[in-house]
Amino acid sequence: MPHRKLSLRQAARHIRISERELFHLVQRDEIPFIRQGDDVVFEHRVLDDWAQRRIMGLSSRMLSEHHRQETEGRADRDSDDILIKRLCRPEWIDPVLSAKTKPGVIRDMVALAVTTDLLYDDAALQREIEERESVSSTAIGGGAAFLHARYHDPYYAADSFIVLGKTVQPIFFGAQDGDQTDLFFLICCVDDALHLHVLARLCMLAHGTELLSDLRAATSAEEMYNILLNAELELLKAM
Repeated sequence: MPHRKLSLRQAARHIRISERELFHLVQRDEIPFIRQGDDVVFEHRVLDDWAQRRIMGLSSRMLSEHHRQETEGRADRDSDDILIKRLCRPEWIDPVLSAKTKPGVIRDMVALAVTTDLLYDDAALQREIEERESVSSTAIGGGAAFLHARYHDPYYAADSFIVLGKTVQPIFFGAQDGDQTDLFFLICCVDDALHLHVLARLCMLAHGTELLSDLRAATSAEEMYNILLNAELELLKAM
């Protein structure tokens, strides 16, 4: 599945943009594609990697529109679109990560992911996260980062999950705005489409609400979980 090829129409539907916009991206050579005669196709896993980086770099207006389309597109499949309730637990949150370096944060976040009892291969997940960070940082500015594997693999875990850690001291994690980072989400989804949806939802929460400052003020995992859940509920209510 991750290595399959997608047509222009399939690819546009998967990453929630119009076929016209995707065609223009191809013409400008701004998206990875493969020519097959007069047609173009897209390698699924490479397209996902591109889409992840695109989502995290969207402007607030474009992110809001992308998230709206993504949410509406999943409405028929998911009657309950409250992702935090579905994918996270208070016990999967650490409000006092001791790591002081980027490699240390990655190790600590993978160790936190192990506590979910859902991972099949934590070493493989850590390698993929490190590979993702070597290409470009998942720090989005504002002090938050969304760690994830560069290439989606449905066999990393038994089910999808999100874990969250807050470092005792902010560290440099490669954010383009130069700010330090202290809030780290690790996203692991067994469904690639769900992964893109989660990433868009978390970016919306980070950029469009008081979530990050509220999480910093929290002192316990339970409090951080409730802040996260309530922020998502308010976001969905406003749509």
